[in-house]
Amino acid sequence: MEGLMITLCLITLLLTISTLFKLLLQWKNQPCCYMLAYQCYKPTDPTRKLDTDSCLKLVLRNKNLGLDEYRFLLKTIVNSGIGEHTYGPKNVLEGREETPTLNDAIAEMDDIIFDTLDNLFAKTLLSPSDIKILVVSVSLFSPSPCLTSRIVNRYKMREDIKAFNLSGMGCSASIIAIDLVNNLFKCYDNSYAIVVATESIGPNWYIGKEKQMILSNCLFRSGGCSMLFTNKTELKHQAMLKLKCLVRTHLGANDEAYQCCIQVEDDHGYRGFRLTKNLPKAAAKIFAMNLRVLVPKILPLRELLRYVIANSLSQKDKLAKEAIGGGALDQDTITGLNLKTGVDHFCIHPGGRAVIDSVGKSLGLSDYDLEPARMALHRFGNTSSAGFWYVFGYMEAKKRLKKGERILMISFGAGFKCNNCAWEVTRDLEDENVWKDCIDTYPPQCLTNPFMEKYSWIYDESLNFIRNIDLFKQQY
Repeated sequence: MEGLMITLCLITLLLTISTLFKLLLQWKNQPCCYMLAYQCYKPTDPTRKLDTDSCLKLVLRNKNLGLDEYRFLLKTIVNSGIGEHTYGPKNVLEGREETPTLNDAIAEMDDIIFDTLDNLFAKTLLSPSDIKILVVSVSLFSPSPCLTSRIVNRYKMREDIKAFNLSGMGCSASIIAIDLVNNLFKCYDNSYAIVVATESIGPNWYIGKEKQMILSNCLFRSGGCSMLFTNKTELKHQAMLKLKCLVRTHLGANDEAYQCCIQVEDDHGYRGFRLTKNLPKAAAKIFAMNLRVLVPKILPLRELLRYVIANSLSQKDKLAKEAIGGGALDQDTITGLNLKTGVDHFCIHPGGRAVIDSVGKSLGLSDYDLEPARMALHRFGNTSSAGFWYVFGYMEAKKRLKKGERILMISFGAGFKCNNCAWEVTRDLEDENVWKDCIDTYPPQCLTNPFMEKYSWIYDESLNFIRNIDLFKQQY
């Protein structure tokens, strides 16, 4: 009987070792996702600048606004963290935001998408016919034929290309697109893939007066990025980044979270994007849920053990518990956890100053850690799902990224979604990019918008405010 038990134990041990060995082989042979190059969009036309004067003209042009809305908008502009060198869509800057056409929407997409793809192909010397997978993400515009078909037609791409057009995915769409590419790489060996991420701003400019909807006009700007990926192991030494892990979390089943960031029509039929007061609470909750899965994948075992022991001794809430709503992400969700033991750089979506500050406070990040996101917001504004790559470009232009270092990308999107991923830098990065003509001027000494300095004479809490607004309208 004893001999039989020993035999069964040995068989079980052998089966366990065999299973672990097979899993190890599968993990070792798992195809990798490498980013070879990227190209961010920056207009060359100086008339596309949405400086202080242009923003004020836009605000005053909206005949639906009253005194209360003017004060709210102008105060938001001052405190937005956005500078004077961002870019707006042509139809809005030309005064046609109330009557956008299909041609306006298509022209806006063509300008951004073809500019970044032309530069990407020129930089890499790759032929469009070499691309096996194409993913385009534009949340608010989905024409027929789709934008991927428009790209295939423009560059005469191969007939067997795997083309995907994503819409409605919000500001974290580029990470969703990368997740799709990463999974497709498991089916298609030795392939190239392109991800294009941008947003349709011009036709979706809100012209009503609901405060929760006019906020998006203050934050969103024209921008986009095209990225080239491969799973060819022989190209890993040419790559910029290697994808280490990607975690997606969806809170759409929660009605409050679903409604906090949504495209709707107001009471007067004006369409826009509503950002409610429940957004911080939803962000806190979903961020904690995402970290619960992500943290074990990116932190060393010693830090995880130290965290578990520290939390057990202090009776603190564990990472899996929901965050409590508030202006910032709940600190208790990660109390005592040092993410910097597994992350060297933090690439936070530049959705707004409040988002950046909240994530920074929750993770215990320094001004140095938050600088890339704050500078990207100041220089380019919220460019939706392309925003990560302006932040990444800032790190690269500042020569911060060295071989072997790890980058964590943190994003939130309508739905409500939190999609985060970790990258490893595969070589020292110091290539020229979209920041090359202004990186020496960053960070500036002051990030405040110059509106108050220029137009303090109309920013008056007294009744003079109304008379000054009227006077300003007459002048312009």
